[in-house]
Amino acid sequence: MMWLFPIVMIASLAYICWHLWCLLPGAMAWKILVVVSAIIWLSMLFVAVSGKIDRMPMPVATAVYETGTSSIIILLYVFMAFLLLDVGRLLRLVPKQWLYNNGYTFLILFVILLALFIYGNIHYKDKYRRELTLTTTKTLKKPLRIVMLSDLHLGYHNGREELHRWINIINAEKPDVVLIAGDIIDMSVRPLQDEHMADEFQRLNAPVYACLGNHEYYSGEPAAQRFIYDAGINLLQDEAVEVGDLCIIGRDDRTNCSRIPLNELVKNIDKDKYSILLDHQPYCLEQAEKAGVDFQFSGHTHYGQIWPVSWITDAIYECAFGQHQRGNTRYYVSSGMGIWGGKYRIGTCSEYVVAELRN
Repeated sequence: MMWLFPIVMIASLAYICWHLWCLLPGAMAWKILVVVSAIIWLSMLFVAVSGKIDRMPMPVATAVYETGTSSIIILLYVFMAFLLLDVGRLLRLVPKQWLYNNGYTFLILFVILLALFIYGNIHYKDKYRRELTLTTTKTLKKPLRIVMLSDLHLGYHNGREELHRWINIINAEKPDVVLIAGDIIDMSVRPLQDEHMADEFQRLNAPVYACLGNHEYYSGEPAAQRFIYDAGINLLQDEAVEVGDLCIIGRDDRTNCSRIPLNELVKNIDKDKYSILLDHQPYCLEQAEKAGVDFQFSGHTHYGQIWPVSWITDAIYECAFGQHQRGNTRYYVSSGMGIWGGKYRIGTCSEYVVAELRN
């Protein structure tokens, strides 16, 4: 179905450009400039995800990536604005003159959307601290503080400066262990290497365990594994380890169709220890319940990143965001610390989870 994406994007852009052509007052040269600019802007999205930016100088690659990936989100809201006006016109609520050669309509739409995206960017930068209390009857020598996060998407848009701030946030929690549920890397390992981001992870004051996400495969799994190793992160790829009173299970991402079934992964674990499963994509939640896992932490969905895409994720997943429970197994699906593409959170939040495990 990936072939459908460019067709939808081109059709949506044609719809937007037609409306802009009709709406903008003034000379034809001005209309042509705006429409051509919109086409070039969207085309940068395909350049950004093609891998060609790895051959560009870092400042240029960063600009192309941030501009191109922002276009899809901004154009979605422009599309919705024009669609709303069209529906209003069909219902005779919007006069025809609002949509033709009307600078006031253009200015009002521009101001509203600009304010919306300024808010979305500010809201993205404000990382929400999600508290979670986990209880168990299994033996614990002491209560444990666990910081859990997912979907950092480090790369051309989430660089070392941003990662530095995130590491400070995590260290301030004084965790006993840090768990990352995949997608540490965005689309390419190159910016992480160029900015020496592995050094930032070395500043963490607690052991770190992580599983792979689908973006580790997109960026090249061998290179991703080398970066994770250099960062001092313990990668669990279809394996389980005992960490004090915990048993941490890391599944390979479902991108790998040959990953080991969960019921085999848990065969030899110590059932007297509290088990935490890291599985990037929250599909088939019943598997953790059947395997007797105590807690599953996942990410991947971003909860759609923006409204109304969050409605789509709600329709796709049994749990697209937040807490969930099946039998004796508890779940948490995170909307992610970082983000893919444009740095906007509208109707969702960027978060990290601080869990206290106690008897």
